[in-house]
Amino acid sequence: MDNSETEFNLKVVLVSFKQCLTEDGEVLLDYYIASWKGLVRFLNSLGAIFSFISKDVVSKLQIMERLRNSPQREHYTSLQSMVAYEVGSKLVDMNRRSRHPDSGCRTVLRLHRALRWLQLFLERLRTSPEDARTAVLCTDSYNASLAAYHPWIVRQAVSVAFCTLPSRKVFLEVMNVGTPEQAVEMLGEALPFIGNVYDISQKLYAEHSLLDLP
Repeated sequence: MDNSETEFNLKVVLVSFKQCLTEDGEVLLDYYIASWKGLVRFLNSLGAIFSFISKDVVSKLQIMERLRNSPQREHYTSLQSMVAYEVGSKLVDMNRRSRHPDSGCRTVLRLHRALRWLQLFLERLRTSPEDARTAVLCTDSYNASLAAYHPWIVRQAVSVAFCTLPSRKVFLEVMNVGTPEQAVEMLGEALPFIGNVYDISQKLYAEHSLLDLP
């Protein structure tokens, strides 16, 4: 196992979301992408069960990195500048057969929804009793977030997959921040950083009526 693996811990990832925000509340996309890459590592460390989410996230991150490296990259510095540019340039449309399926607004919205699921799940892990079933915690979080955007066949497959999740204790140990008690304490300190980024993104998308982008 190399040093990058042994040094990984979830607190570093969650706190990295703090770097996403400027003093003015702008969400910096380079830090957002980097923070998500850390979450993907966390998901992958839990095994193939979360691959249906992590693979989709990775493909979305690749789209965002292409935009950040494109000739229009100056418009993709922050979430706010991206929304202003794409809405102003009519690169966003609300049609089911979108002419801009890889727009930054649509791509980040998919990441935003997945972030809500993770936020809810980690918060439920933090506040649940020791004997809580992670399958129930994860399913409840999924039903309150991502499920609304997935077809029935995917929802069924996901609910079956969640039944094989490891115990709460294993989840807390995989965070690599010490004992389960220390992991719970860490989540209480660090989860608000994800919450702040999520809330600002949610408000921005709501203001531009983009929350239901197909």
